[in-house]
Amino acid sequence: QVQLVESGGGLVQAGGSLRLSCAASGRTFSSYAMGWFRQAPGKERECVAWISGRGGDKYHADSVKVRFTIPRDNAKNTVYLQMNSLNAEDTAVYYCAAGKRYGVVAVSDYHYWGKGTQVTVSS
Repeated sequence: QVQLVESGGGLVQAGGSLRLSCAASGRTFSSYAMGWFRQAPGKERECVAWISGRGGDKYHADSVKVRFTIPRDNAKNTVYLQMNSLNAEDTAVYYCAAGKRYGVVAVSDYHYWGKGTQVTVSS
């Protein structure tokens, strides 16, 4: 069982930055691939980035490539989403998720989810 708690969301002006954090419980954090997803009103939940258990492999969706990064600190059981050059299209609830497979972007491939944190970008 893994419990995930996101933090760091809020209101930011276009062009600004935010860093989301996702703290995980348990002693096997490094065995899980971690993903960040977002869901805007009326839209499906989409994967914006994932990172493998030891951090050697990463993925960033085209819509956030260059602007977002997904570092993780296994000693702290935490994964981050560093978001730069934010724009109004980035407004959404952001969720972190844990799964046993990496290289996947489907919601169904992740077994544990946080409750989400709201990110609102004002233009």
